[in-house]
Amino acid sequence: MYRLVAAKWMILVMLLLMISGCGDQLSKINENPNVVSPSTANPNLMLPTVMTGLAMNYVTLGYGDVAGVVQHTQKDGWFSEHNHYDWSPKDWSTYYDLLRNNDFLLQRSKELGYTFHQGVALTLKAFLFGLITDLWGDAPYTDALKGASSADLLLPGFDRQQTIYLGIIDDLKQASALFAIGKTTGYLTGYDVYYNGDTVKWQKFANSLLLRYYMRISAKLPQVAKAGIEGVYQTGIYMNDATDDATMEYIGATAANSWPGAIAFETDPSEFRRRKPCQTLLDKLTTYKDPRLKVWFAPVYVRWVADSTLTQPVDAFIRKNGVIQQGVAALTDARFLAEVKAGARYTRRFNPKTFKVALDTNSYVGLPPGLIDPSAYNYNPTTGQVVQNQHVSQLAEVYRNSNGGILKARLCSSAEVSFILAEAALKGWAAGNAGMHYRQGIRNSLTVWGVDGALTEYMQQPGVVFNNTLEQVMLQKWIAGWTAATEAWFDYRRTGLPVLKAGPAAAENVLPVRFIYGDNETNYNYSNAMNALQSLEENTHTKVRGKNSQWSKPWLIQGTSLPW
Repeated sequence: MYRLVAAKWMILVMLLLMISGCGDQLSKINENPNVVSPSTANPNLMLPTVMTGLAMNYVTLGYGDVAGVVQHTQKDGWFSEHNHYDWSPKDWSTYYDLLRNNDFLLQRSKELGYTFHQGVALTLKAFLFGLITDLWGDAPYTDALKGASSADLLLPGFDRQQTIYLGIIDDLKQASALFAIGKTTGYLTGYDVYYNGDTVKWQKFANSLLLRYYMRISAKLPQVAKAGIEGVYQTGIYMNDATDDATMEYIGATAANSWPGAIAFETDPSEFRRRKPCQTLLDKLTTYKDPRLKVWFAPVYVRWVADSTLTQPVDAFIRKNGVIQQGVAALTDARFLAEVKAGARYTRRFNPKTFKVALDTNSYVGLPPGLIDPSAYNYNPTTGQVVQNQHVSQLAEVYRNSNGGILKARLCSSAEVSFILAEAALKGWAAGNAGMHYRQGIRNSLTVWGVDGALTEYMQQPGVVFNNTLEQVMLQKWIAGWTAATEAWFDYRRTGLPVLKAGPAAAENVLPVRFIYGDNETNYNYSNAMNALQSLEENTHTKVRGKNSQWSKPWLIQGTSLPW
């Protein structure tokens, strides 16, 4: 018994000695090695996190449902949000998460005196807050990102949209001034995934965003916009050609870092298949013999051919090189793709005298916007999601890939900038010649998509030759916004151009103008969210949805009678 008690005491003493002697080591063990210490964090390590997150989310918007709004694309499966604007509340936590990381980058860069990193952080901050207010309207801004410093700010108030835009402009001015210093102290090669530390390119990016946001507020604050655009134009420091574009390439190693819709990581490539060109865009491309058509879209697998000698109203089966394929109404996507590459040409014939269903007989066929059943369009024999609609175009084959070539996130382009300056010149502002900027915008866009060799012929097309109208500038800007349709939506809201009409099955007969505030805000930040809703303008299209509707007008377009 004594030995047992003595042994217990000896063990207890040894444990006490170990604890007292190893306190420092235990403290170190209890430190989380995966958490970055604010006092030692390297700003370079934060750059790609924010930059890639922003770029990927921007593509998700502009290649996703927003592309459906502006009628660049339509879907023939899972289409109610994309085609019909049947939207539910949308959360903005992804953007604020990026802003929190970006604020960490900004504060740490200030501590270290890294002017380049500060400029990048301010530019990204402006871009992110710009997206938030563009998409929703009023939003937390002044009190945002301060929850850790004060419990009173865990439920931040919403700033008015005007305040946010002016704050964005101020941040971009600061960023431009920092880039003008021309120093990249502390920067490590490879961490800047847009421009790899090129301060000249970054200043052009910041100034180009200034042009974007000045034009955004031009209907509400015209004098501010005029002075701002004229000031940036006079510097000459903005995106001038395609080499200045703010883009990000995809890695393509996993689904998370690949082009959206890439088939490499999908068991069923239905996400690629269901996204189709919208007839609205495709018709403009074909009418103007646009060389970008074949870069973006593929011909139909099976083309309709009128044949008045056909004994039956319509072929039940497809024809390969003119020969009927008995029992074969359709092939799989993979089979069609392989056969067409091998030189096969597929058709179906109909007798226009006896078959009275309207058919599109063109090589390139888009889905009209807002159809009730888009998968049945153009007399598709295989409706649903089993195989593709063989009588409607798909996107070009390149969009099946995970990365490479034209598959880039495009945040801001020289084409966009040229069209902004063309619009400013049409307003009579001191921004150069409208026609020159218009032609430069088209040139820059065709260069980006690798078809600038067709520029001269394209510029001679009726409807493309400059006629000194805003309608023409906005049409070309809308076309150039392919895969980055977010800006096209924002342009449409403030100009009503190009003229776009909602389809027959759309939730309303006009296009939406904002996102619906998410449930997190209306449930947990109720008082501030309700206050923000009061600044939205209801109209005949909000109906039973109330103020928090995708058709409620934010400050930016109130009183403008636009876009409807």
